[in-house]
Amino acid sequence: MVAMNPPFAFRRQRGVSMIEVLVTIVILGLGIMGLIGLQSRMQISELESYQRAQALILLQDMANRIATNRGAAGDYVTGSEAPLGTGHTCTVSGTLQQRDSCAWSEALLGSAEKAGNTNVGTLIGGRGCVEDLGNDEYLITVTWQSMVPGAPPPAGVACGRNLYDAPSGSGSACTADRCRRAVTTLVRIGSLT
Repeated sequence: MVAMNPPFAFRRQRGVSMIEVLVTIVILGLGIMGLIGLQSRMQISELESYQRAQALILLQDMANRIATNRGAAGDYVTGSEAPLGTGHTCTVSGTLQQRDSCAWSEALLGSAEKAGNTNVGTLIGGRGCVEDLGNDEYLITVTWQSMVPGAPPPAGVACGRNLYDAPSGSGSACTADRCRRAVTTLVRIGSLT
Protein backbone atom coordinates (compact mmCIF):
# COMPACT_ATOMS: atom_id res chain seq x y z
CA MET A 1 0.00 0.00 0.00
CA VAL A 2 1.32 3.37 -1.00
CA ALA A 3 0.81 6.25 1.37
CA MET A 4 -0.40 9.36 -0.32
CA ASN A 5 0.18 12.82 0.91
CA PRO A 6 -2.93 14.72 1.66
CA PRO A 7 -3.49 17.52 -0.88
CA PHE A 8 -2.97 20.33 1.68
CA ALA A 9 -0.05 18.85 3.50
CA PHE A 10 2.73 21.25 4.44
CA ARG A 11 5.87 20.78 2.51
CA ARG A 12 9.27 21.89 3.60
CA GLN A 13 10.37 25.10 1.95
CA ARG A 14 13.48 24.83 -0.10
CA GLY A 15 15.38 27.95 -1.18
CA VAL A 16 14.22 31.54 -1.04
CA SER A 17 11.34 33.04 -2.94
CA MET A 18 11.83 35.96 -5.32
CA ILE A 19 9.66 38.26 -3.16
CA GLU A 20 11.88 37.69 -0.12
CA VAL A 21 14.97 38.57 -2.18
CA LEU A 22 13.37 41.77 -3.51
CA VAL A 23 12.25 42.89 -0.04
CA THR A 24 15.78 42.30 1.29
CA ILE A 25 17.28 44.34 -1.56
CA VAL A 26 14.85 47.23 -0.92
CA ILE A 27 15.62 47.25 2.82
CA LEU A 28 19.38 47.19 2.20
CA GLY A 29 19.05 49.96 -0.41
CA LEU A 30 17.15 52.19 2.00
CA GLY A 31 19.72 51.56 4.72
CA ILE A 32 22.62 52.44 2.43
CA MET A 33 20.86 55.63 1.28
CA GLY A 34 20.36 56.58 4.91
CA LEU A 35 24.05 56.07 5.64
CA ILE A 36 25.02 58.23 2.66
CA GLY A 37 22.72 61.01 3.89
CA LEU A 38 24.16 60.75 7.39
CA GLN A 39 27.72 60.94 6.05
CA SER A 40 26.83 64.06 4.03
CA ARG A 41 25.34 65.79 7.06
CA MET A 42 28.35 64.86 9.18
CA GLN A 43 30.73 66.43 6.65
CA ILE A 44 28.72 69.67 6.61
CA SER A 45 28.66 69.72 10.43
CA GLU A 46 32.41 69.15 10.51
CA LEU A 47 32.99 72.08 8.12
CA GLU A 48 30.69 74.33 10.17
CA SER A 49 32.58 73.41 13.34
CA TYR A 50 35.95 74.04 11.67
CA GLN A 51 34.83 77.46 10.43
CA ARG A 52 33.54 78.48 13.86
CA ALA A 53 36.84 77.44 15.48
CA GLN A 54 38.80 79.44 12.88
CA ALA A 55 36.54 82.46 13.43
CA LEU A 56 37.15 82.35 17.18
CA ILE A 57 40.92 82.18 16.63
CA LEU A 58 40.79 85.18 14.27
CA LEU A 59 38.55 87.08 16.68
CA GLN A 60 41.01 86.59 19.52
CA ASP A 61 43.89 87.53 17.21
CA MET A 62 42.44 90.99 16.52
CA ALA A 63 41.46 91.48 20.16
CA ASN A 64 45.09 90.82 21.13
CA ARG A 65 46.38 93.18 18.42
CA ILE A 66 44.16 96.02 19.69
CA ALA A 67 45.04 95.37 23.33
CA THR A 68 48.75 95.37 22.47
CA ASN A 69 48.53 98.66 20.56
CA ARG A 70 46.07 100.23 23.00
CA GLY A 71 47.25 103.79 22.35
CA ALA A 72 46.08 103.54 18.73
CA ALA A 73 43.00 101.38 19.37
CA GLY A 74 40.72 103.90 17.64
CA ASP A 75 42.76 103.55 14.43
CA TYR A 76 41.68 99.89 14.10
CA VAL A 77 38.03 100.84 13.57
CA THR A 78 36.69 99.68 10.19
CA GLY A 79 32.98 100.11 10.82
CA SER A 80 30.48 97.51 9.64
CA GLU A 81 30.21 98.96 6.12
CA ALA A 82 33.88 98.36 5.22
CA PRO A 83 34.86 94.95 6.59
CA LEU A 84 38.34 93.55 6.17
CA GLY A 85 38.83 90.20 4.45
CA THR A 86 36.78 89.22 1.40
CA GLY A 87 36.53 92.16 -0.97
CA HIS A 88 39.17 94.22 0.86
CA THR A 89 42.44 95.27 -0.75
CA CYS A 90 45.30 95.43 1.67
CA THR A 91 47.70 98.39 1.59
CA VAL A 92 50.59 98.06 4.00
CA SER A 93 52.21 101.20 5.29
CA GLY A 94 54.52 101.84 8.15
CA THR A 95 52.27 102.02 11.22
CA LEU A 96 51.67 99.05 13.47
CA GLN A 97 47.91 99.44 13.10
CA GLN A 98 48.12 99.32 9.29
CA ARG A 99 50.35 96.23 9.38
CA ASP A 100 48.03 94.56 11.92
CA SER A 101 44.90 95.32 9.88
CA CYS A 102 46.52 94.03 6.70
CA ALA A 103 47.75 90.86 8.43
CA TRP A 104 44.28 90.25 9.90
CA SER A 105 42.63 90.84 6.52
CA GLU A 106 44.97 88.33 4.91
CA ALA A 107 44.31 85.83 7.73
CA LEU A 108 40.56 86.21 7.15
CA LEU A 109 41.23 85.25 3.54
CA GLY A 110 43.15 82.12 4.58
CA SER A 111 46.70 83.20 3.83
CA ALA A 112 48.11 80.93 6.54
CA GLU A 113 47.58 77.83 4.41
CA LYS A 114 47.81 77.55 0.64
CA ALA A 115 47.16 74.92 -2.01
CA GLY A 116 49.25 76.15 -4.93
CA ASN A 117 48.44 79.86 -5.15
CA THR A 118 44.99 79.52 -3.55
CA ASN A 119 44.34 80.39 0.10
CA VAL A 120 42.57 77.46 1.77
CA GLY A 121 43.24 77.95 5.45
CA THR A 122 40.16 79.61 6.83
CA LEU A 123 36.58 80.78 6.42
CA ILE A 124 34.32 80.82 3.38
CA GLY A 125 33.81 84.51 2.62
CA GLY A 126 35.53 85.58 5.85
CA ARG A 127 35.09 89.22 6.86
CA GLY A 128 36.03 91.13 9.99
CA CYS A 129 34.87 94.43 11.46
CA VAL A 130 36.01 96.60 14.34
CA GLU A 131 33.40 99.05 15.60
CA ASP A 132 33.84 101.86 18.11
CA LEU A 133 31.15 101.69 20.80
CA GLY A 134 32.46 104.74 22.68
CA ASN A 135 34.01 104.84 26.17
CA ASP A 136 37.10 103.02 24.84
CA GLU A 137 35.05 99.91 23.97
CA TYR A 138 35.45 98.16 20.63
CA LEU A 139 33.24 95.44 19.18
CA ILE A 140 35.16 92.96 17.03
CA THR A 141 33.12 90.75 14.69
CA VAL A 142 34.09 87.93 12.35
CA THR A 143 31.50 86.74 9.81
CA TRP A 144 31.53 83.94 7.25
CA GLN A 145 29.23 81.99 4.96
CA SER A 146 27.53 78.87 6.23
CA MET A 147 26.84 75.89 3.99
CA VAL A 148 23.30 75.51 5.31
CA PRO A 149 20.72 78.16 6.21
CA GLY A 150 19.91 78.77 9.84
CA ALA A 151 18.88 81.60 12.12
CA PRO A 152 20.51 84.91 11.17
CA PRO A 153 22.80 86.65 13.68
CA PRO A 154 21.16 89.11 16.09
CA ALA A 155 20.04 92.44 14.61
CA GLY A 156 22.83 94.30 16.44
CA VAL A 157 25.53 92.43 14.49
CA ALA A 158 25.92 94.54 11.35
CA CYS A 159 29.24 93.23 9.99
CA GLY A 160 28.66 91.46 6.66
CA ARG A 161 24.91 92.03 6.72
CA ASN A 162 23.25 90.90 3.46
CA LEU A 163 26.61 89.99 1.89
CA TYR A 164 25.96 86.24 2.07
CA ASP A 165 22.52 86.13 0.46
CA ALA A 166 22.03 84.21 -2.78
CA PRO A 167 20.93 86.15 -5.85
CA SER A 168 17.18 86.64 -5.99
CA GLY A 169 15.40 84.09 -8.12
CA SER A 170 18.12 81.46 -7.61
CA GLY A 171 15.86 79.27 -5.48
CA SER A 172 18.48 79.13 -2.72
CA ALA A 173 17.44 79.15 0.94
CA CYS A 174 20.28 81.62 1.66
CA THR A 175 18.11 84.71 1.95
CA ALA A 176 17.51 87.25 4.71
CA ASP A 177 20.99 86.61 6.16
CA ARG A 178 20.18 82.97 6.96
CA CYS A 179 23.61 81.80 5.71
CA ARG A 180 25.64 84.46 7.55
CA ARG A 181 27.40 83.30 10.70
CA ALA A 182 29.07 85.66 13.15
CA VAL A 183 31.06 85.69 16.36
CA THR A 184 31.80 88.83 18.35
CA THR A 185 33.87 89.97 21.29
CA LEU A 186 34.19 93.21 23.18
CA VAL A 187 37.56 94.83 23.90
CA ARG A 188 37.73 97.46 26.65
CA ILE A 189 40.76 99.68 26.82
CA GLY A 190 41.32 100.79 30.39
CA SER A 191 42.89 104.07 31.35
CA LEU A 192 46.36 103.55 32.76
CA THR A 193 46.67 107.04 34.25
